[in-house]
Amino acid sequence: MHLELWQWVLAVVAALAIGLAKTGISGLGMLAVVIFANLLPARQASGFVLPMLVFADVVAVASYRRHAQWSYLWKLFPWTALGVVAGYFALGRIDDRQAKVLIGLIVLSLLGLHLIRRAQAKRERGNGSVGAVGEVPEHGVWFAPVIGVLAGFTTLVANAAGPLMVIYLLAMRLPKMEYMGTGAYYFLLMNLFKVPFMVNLGLIDAHSFRGNLILLPAVIVGALAGRVILQRIDQKLFENLALGLAAAAGLKLLF
Repeated sequence: MHLELWQWVLAVVAALAIGLAKTGISGLGMLAVVIFANLLPARQASGFVLPMLVFADVVAVASYRRHAQWSYLWKLFPWTALGVVAGYFALGRIDDRQAKVLIGLIVLSLLGLHLIRRAQAKRERGNGSVGAVGEVPEHGVWFAPVIGVLAGFTTLVANAAGPLMVIYLLAMRLPKMEYMGTGAYYFLLMNLFKVPFMVNLGLIDAHSFRGNLILLPAVIVGALAGRVILQRIDQKLFENLALGLAAAAGLKLLF
């Protein structure tokens, strides 16, 4: 990876964001996706980011493994695998711009659905309080399959499944620690599943992996910092940050 000094500085910032997103502020990982998509060709950036995501996922699992709620994960895994396979075939048939617009529309549509349902619950209770925990009505049986397929598709095309998982995990009304533990295992297993597809597409090779190793310290520093941040942030602020970053990511993909 041949970059100028200022580009390496941006790459380090993106690597820090990857670590922070995995253990602290969920949704921040889209900043890394956007930065690398501007430093490298979009397809190449998708493969380059993946090993760093796996590194950060390992730290996240080690940090929050006791809090994982596996019942929510089993509902997603088969559908996510289907979405990854669909993304593998689609990657060679759509251009970068089409992929970004499609993913942005998906993210914003599901985010809008979540916010509408949360507002309905607030009106029904009539107590003026806002919070995802215990206040969002149950989604139908379609919700997990749809999120799973879309997350698998978007993660292979653009490493952009983060906003979709924000919506899913908050819709399940998980407290922040269970949210982080469940998400950590989901992303680790999903990203490991993606690796052979990316290698087959030529998007991960020895040259790109050397660049990952250079940036690995920044990923680890970000992940360790995220653990500290999470302990100091309350549930309502955590959820609003996650939703806000998901919305920003969806808008960025459209424009």
